[in-house]
Amino acid sequence: MAAQAVRVELGWHTAPGTPDVDASALLLLGSGKVRSDADFVFYNQPAHASGAVRHEGKQVSGASTTDSLAVDLARVEPAVERIVLAASADGGTFGRVTGLYVRITDTANGSELARFDSADATVETAFILGELYRRQGAWKFRAVGQGYGTGLEGLATDFGISVDEPQQAQQPQQAPQPQTPPQPQQPNPAARVDSVPPPQPSTPQAPHSQPAAAPPAPPVPPAPPAPPVTQPVRLTKVTLTKEAPSVSLAKQGGTSGSMRVNLNWEVRKQFKGWGSKLGRAVANHADLDLDLCALYELTDGRKGVVQALGNAFGALQQAPYIHLDGDDRTGAVSCGENLTVNLDQKSRIRRILIFVTIYEGARSFADLHATVTLQPQHGAAIDFSLDECTVPSTVCALALISNDGGDFTVQREARYLVPQRGVSPQRTIDQAYGWGMNWTPGRK
Repeated sequence: MAAQAVRVELGWHTAPGTPDVDASALLLLGSGKVRSDADFVFYNQPAHASGAVRHEGKQVSGASTTDSLAVDLARVEPAVERIVLAASADGGTFGRVTGLYVRITDTANGSELARFDSADATVETAFILGELYRRQGAWKFRAVGQGYGTGLEGLATDFGISVDEPQQAQQPQQAPQPQTPPQPQQPNPAARVDSVPPPQPSTPQAPHSQPAAAPPAPPVPPAPPAPPVTQPVRLTKVTLTKEAPSVSLAKQGGTSGSMRVNLNWEVRKQFKGWGSKLGRAVANHADLDLDLCALYELTDGRKGVVQALGNAFGALQQAPYIHLDGDDRTGAVSCGENLTVNLDQKSRIRRILIFVTIYEGARSFADLHATVTLQPQHGAAIDFSLDECTVPSTVCALALISNDGGDFTVQREARYLVPQRGVSPQRTIDQAYGWGMNWTPGRK
């Protein structure tokens, strides 16, 4: 495989009753095991520390869905000999998933390097579809097709991953006590049985001889050092849908620390729907600039916006307790755009509306397919895909986060809005959600 970087695309057909499918990767040593839980890349741990493997998220296009991994082969550490490419089904078995495949493409030019179609699944809930492996200094791909009936947990533990199972936690078993040999009965209850030898047959003593000293008690060996405390990986996640659009952060363990909100998108080159009716490409791929933004309202009544426009990037340790990490103007940044919310200050936040606008490079969200992921520091990941845009929209409400008696509730919005002529996207979304702010023109 001559490519220096590849894209691993896991694809399948979606239909009512089809389980959700997730892509993952395990970086293995020659022993066939991971070095630590950090060598597992999946939706709750989306990037390897080396930067070699990244989980890029889902894209929905009509009746097909893809979940992708980016692999920079040049950055894979020398100790790693194999990268296992796996899939897991959430909410059913792979027997209900049709059109499942894994495809390897060259990141540089998009050409297909390898493909494997899986068509014989039955009761499996996890699959190893293939693997990238080193051979004589080069990387190659091998189709595998090994199924697991124990889901992602069984697959991960098979390669040495420690999995957090809070619902199945058992009481710790007490270590067996060492058996001590029975001690002889002593007539004096105050006698020290640990220092006086058992009675011996009487023997003649030499004049002025002293009785033999009792043998010293063996030293108590020091306790072995406690192993380092590590947090096993959490395999739980929540996918919001039209039928189940909201979730409580507290119920998912996301009550403190920070929460990262990620927007990742992909531009389709084949335009359809509303975009194709224009008779021309909607997006100029080289200069597409989407902006992830947030309207906020604090409990003290203050309101505002966090966005790249006007350099209003916010702050985590002071109001508004929301920070925009950066501004991806091309979509080429693999991790997309990110907002971070300080959950330790959630009592000061009344509501947050996460939204995205098109700053330049496109006339609509048509054929721009995006995935939104909310990752609490101490809870399960929450993700959802945007519906296909069929209107000339330049602003989309993604998620509404509301303070509900001290608990944050995340509501999937996925709502495309069409600004009136002369009205900015920000003012449009303000009016739709009744934020009541005054807006002035701004620039980056």
